[in-house]
Amino acid sequence: MSIELLREIQRRRAFAIISHPDAGKTTITEKLLLFGGAIQLAGAVKAKKSQQSARSDFLGIEKDRGISVSTAVMSFEYRDLALNLLDTPGHNDFSEDTFRTLTAVDSVLMVIDAAKGVETQTRKLLEVCRLKRTPVITFINKLDMDCMEPLDILDNLERELGMKCTPFTWPIGMGPHFKGVYDLRDRTVNFYLAAARGRRNDREILTDLENDTAKELLGTDRQKLVDEIELLQGAADPWDPVRFSRGQLTPVFFGSALNNFGVKELLDCFCDLAPAPQPRETTVRVVEPEEEKFTGFVFKIQANMDKNHRDRMAFLRITSGTFRRGMRLQHVRTGKEVQVRNAMTFLARDRSIVEEAYPGDIIGIPSHGGIRIADAFTEGEKLEFTGIPSFAPELFRRVRLRDPMKSKQLQKGLEQLCEEGAAQLFRPLIGSEYIVGALGTLQFDVIEARLREEYSVDASFEGLSLTICRWVHFAKPELQRTFENSYTKDLFTDGAGHLCLLTETRFRADYLADKNPGVTLTATVELH
Repeated sequence: MSIELLREIQRRRAFAIISHPDAGKTTITEKLLLFGGAIQLAGAVKAKKSQQSARSDFLGIEKDRGISVSTAVMSFEYRDLALNLLDTPGHNDFSEDTFRTLTAVDSVLMVIDAAKGVETQTRKLLEVCRLKRTPVITFINKLDMDCMEPLDILDNLERELGMKCTPFTWPIGMGPHFKGVYDLRDRTVNFYLAAARGRRNDREILTDLENDTAKELLGTDRQKLVDEIELLQGAADPWDPVRFSRGQLTPVFFGSALNNFGVKELLDCFCDLAPAPQPRETTVRVVEPEEEKFTGFVFKIQANMDKNHRDRMAFLRITSGTFRRGMRLQHVRTGKEVQVRNAMTFLARDRSIVEEAYPGDIIGIPSHGGIRIADAFTEGEKLEFTGIPSFAPELFRRVRLRDPMKSKQLQKGLEQLCEEGAAQLFRPLIGSEYIVGALGTLQFDVIEARLREEYSVDASFEGLSLTICRWVHFAKPELQRTFENSYTKDLFTDGAGHLCLLTETRFRADYLADKNPGVTLTATVELH
């Protein structure tokens, strides 16, 4: 292992931001980019004409609705570290994209609304982190609005998430009286001064709570802060790096992302705490980041990031070795060797060609078809990375095309959009109709809008009585022909060509499984 490779690995941090919808996840993403120096003006999630929209919301429907429906990748430098930040969809309908994104990161920043505490989607996402033992750093947002008491928030976190909390900062005041945060590590007060929306605010750092300046700036909040600090010293869980690395304890920061309060403290401490690139499991062995030979896996595909190019981009997490522009890699699933000349790094949709990249980096490989989620790229070794899931959809719609002359564009659009993984495309064994399956209704709105905007296809979705999807597995190959002949009307293929059973009730799925020994039906499938 070269010294240069080891140095570059130690510089990398790959992390995702997760939250329940409207907790402020995309806003804090913008502010981290702002304090990291990647941008000069932070965008608004719901931007007016005079405002700049959020960098991480680059699809038209994201800008229109003020929500994130696709994971955005942003790479920037801060304090001599190379940070790879992934802003994930908060909406439950797009949770599958978030689940797969969590396989590509080494730590997670969890954003909590200070007024609402832990919400449903946060709880689901944290379960995934716990399964993977991913370290979690917590930011309690919106302290500048009416909210719960800080001690009640900590109690809510520990009770709802089942993990211990160690506060690293503490709020001074709340709501309209929120003045700043006290840094419990270096025992300083960070008192914030007003700033224009979207820009970095100035702050005054106080090292002594007893001097006249502190008494003047903090007013009646000073004594309350002194009392709470004394209480925390005896009651709060002590910091334990080992428990943090196992996902059992989370450091907690307080602030307001919209007003930039507490964001720089979070970013500085994140750089100290977040782990460097970690090993990754495959079906045959564990890949260590320090290995000299290149390996990586695709965790996301995005169509039409750039309207001018109508391109598809495969997002690849580098797991070992060094990527160099023009190097030849084996696409393991197909066995083909490809030369990668135009790999990209990203600041959301803004991109630049990368000359070199290292473990922990996220690079984009332009794809004209043929690359799937979970595909591995190596320098020749046949590896399949594990733990990248696909979940059975819960809602199904038949696609209706209004202009029959657009059938080829419809097929191309559906295949490319469903290739991204937010929805799934099914074709019956007999017939030519298109069935789209999704976890929520919003996904159908997104696909309909993107078909119209990106492919000039006017299509609609028609409801179906189907409610159950199961992937079909056979103990012996000869069982497949008999099963297909017996239940042809219930059988479909998904976008990867896997055989699926789509039916109206769970009872029928269970009945067919019981009736056919050697046939297994599963609600999830691991992508390879």
